[in-house]
Amino acid sequence: MPELPEVETVLIGLNESTLGWQIEGGDVLLPRAIAYPDSPQAFLDALTGAEFIEWKRRGKYLIAKLSQGNQLGVHLRMTGSLLWCDRDTTLGKHTRVRLFLKEKGKKEKISGQKELRFDDQRTFGKVWWVPPDHATESIITGLQKLGLEPFDQEFTPEHLATKLRRSSRPIKTVLLDQETVAGIGNIYADESLFLGKIHPQKAANSLSSEQVKALHQGIIRSLSDGIAKGGTTFSSFQNVAGLKGNYIDTAWVFRRTGQPCNVCGTVISRIKLGGRATHFCAQCQSL
Repeated sequence: MPELPEVETVLIGLNESTLGWQIEGGDVLLPRAIAYPDSPQAFLDALTGAEFIEWKRRGKYLIAKLSQGNQLGVHLRMTGSLLWCDRDTTLGKHTRVRLFLKEKGKKEKISGQKELRFDDQRTFGKVWWVPPDHATESIITGLQKLGLEPFDQEFTPEHLATKLRRSSRPIKTVLLDQETVAGIGNIYADESLFLGKIHPQKAANSLSSEQVKALHQGIIRSLSDGIAKGGTTFSSFQNVAGLKGNYIDTAWVFRRTGQPCNVCGTVISRIKLGGRATHFCAQCQSL
C-alpha cells in the first residue's frame, strides 16, 4: 500500500501538473470506485466546470481544493495510481476513473488536452466528491480518527510517548495504527524501528523515554528519506508521470531478508507480526 512518502510524491506531482486546469467531464469505468455520491453521473456532473486550486495530503489521503468550493478526495489503497497524461494515451486495463481537463479559458478543441486517470489493479481505492457545504470528514469518514502528521510541529517525542503509553501491543502494531501517527505503513514502520534500534515485538508502553526519542527521530528520518527517493516501488506504485520510486534500493531492513545488516553485518530476520511481514536486525534491535 502506498504510504506517506509515496502519497507525498504523488501530491508533489499533482500540484506541479494539475493546478489551473479545469474539469470538463470524465468517465467512470468502475462505479464502485466512487465512494460519494452514489451515482457516477452525479459525481461527474458535480465536478464539471471546477478548476484545481490546490492538492493537500492527510495521512494517506489526497484532497484537492476546487474552484467551486467543493473538493475531490482520493485514497490509493493497495494498488491505486493517479496518472497525468494526454487524453489520447492508450487506456490501461486497470483504469477506473477518468477526468478530462482543459486549460482554463481555452477552447475545448485544442491540442494537448490532458486527463487525470485513476488506475487501480486490486480495486480497493476510492474517490470522493465533497460538496461545498459539508465538512471533509463527514464525507471521507476515514479522516476522523487519524493521528497527527509526523511532520506536524505538535508531533513531538512527548506526544508520541503519550500515545505509546496507552497500549501494551507490539510497537510495530501500534505504529501501523493510523490513530498513533498518520501515514506510516509496513515499509516505514520497519525502517523507523531499525533506525530507532527498537525490536518490533517490544511492548509499546515499555519503551524508555530515550527509546521514544530515538523512534521519533527514526520516523522523521525514514519518511524524509522515502520522500527524497520518490517513494518505494516493489509492486505497482508510480508517480503521476508513471515513474517508480527508488527508496527500496537503499532500505535498511525492509525486504532484505537474509542479507547482511548495513550496520553490524547480522543477517536480516523476517517474522509475521499481526499478519504483516516484519523485517529487523536481531543485533541492532535486540529485544
